[in-house]
Amino acid sequence: MTSTIARFTSTRVTAAAITTFAGLTMAACSGPKDAHTTATPAATQVAGTALVIRDTVVDAAISASGVAEPIQQATLSTKLMGTVTAVLVHEGDVVRSGQTLLRIDARDLTAKSAQVSASIADAQAMQREASTNAARFRALYADSAATRAQLDAVETGLARAEAGLRAAQAASGELDAMRSYATITAPFGGVVTFRAVDPGAFAAPGAPLITVQDGSALRISVSAAGDAVRALKRGQTLAATIDGVPVSAIVEGVVPAGAGNLFTVNATVANRAGQYRSGSAAMVSIPVAREHALLVPNAAIVREGDLTGVIVRSATGDERRWVRLGVSTATHTAVSSGLQVGETIVVPSSVPSPTPTPTPAAK
Repeated sequence: MTSTIARFTSTRVTAAAITTFAGLTMAACSGPKDAHTTATPAATQVAGTALVIRDTVVDAAISASGVAEPIQQATLSTKLMGTVTAVLVHEGDVVRSGQTLLRIDARDLTAKSAQVSASIADAQAMQREASTNAARFRALYADSAATRAQLDAVETGLARAEAGLRAAQAASGELDAMRSYATITAPFGGVVTFRAVDPGAFAAPGAPLITVQDGSALRISVSAAGDAVRALKRGQTLAATIDGVPVSAIVEGVVPAGAGNLFTVNATVANRAGQYRSGSAAMVSIPVAREHALLVPNAAIVREGDLTGVIVRSATGDERRWVRLGVSTATHTAVSSGLQVGETIVVPSSVPSPTPTPTPAAK
């Protein structure tokens, strides 16, 4: 799901006391001045800092939600069918690359290994005998003491003996490969996040046994419309959050999502210190355009029930004016109607007392 937000690129805001706007993410547009105000006598002006409202240029963006997942994650299994003899780790354990995690009973492979060794010895003996016969008949044929047919038969026997030896050696290599599946090791350093079996359990080919995650780098995948991602480039830095914490995400790639005009944006986040948890909710801001907005500090907003307003200073005195607010951040809020460029508002030093008869919110 996406929603439109905006982010500061530059500001043109002045104040009676110098005020610097902090960077934020929002989008709003200015509206006409609202006539619904409540006047405060000039002699009792609200104590605070006066601030002149100016037009502010913001970067509009869409906010796309996703999940932060580890780039490296492996669910380990085996090609063997046998009993689990040992599980050497528990969920949450930190493991290094190549560390032994689990062992499976491989006694039947030991028996097959003896058979394969005998087959190799037999094939080697046959190859030596065939090679000796071939050498003798080559000499006899050179002295015209053997026919061509006899030599061809001996050469064929040698070729078969050599093929038999290669087959026996290949069987030995296959057995060694199968034997390696009796010991499950970590493919990379990380954390054990899932342990599916205990000693004595039966392991079947392809069944999950242990899952290892490397959380040192996370990938956030979000979906967005084609128009929104057209300008994205690999290596571009985007603003993002993981569990509400601001982070910088590097665009890894943009690929079709396979449905309509949607595309998947993959962005990576460094996490070597492990401060962000895999599987956490994430949000990525994708810039799409530049807009104008009227921004006020959050401290300038006066609230009374469901009504929101600001203190406007004029030649006749201070007045509370109800306004309609747009998107807000931790420091600032956009005013979508009720204020005009050039008007002066007051950031009160204390919360003003409510007026007896509040007027309706600006339309």
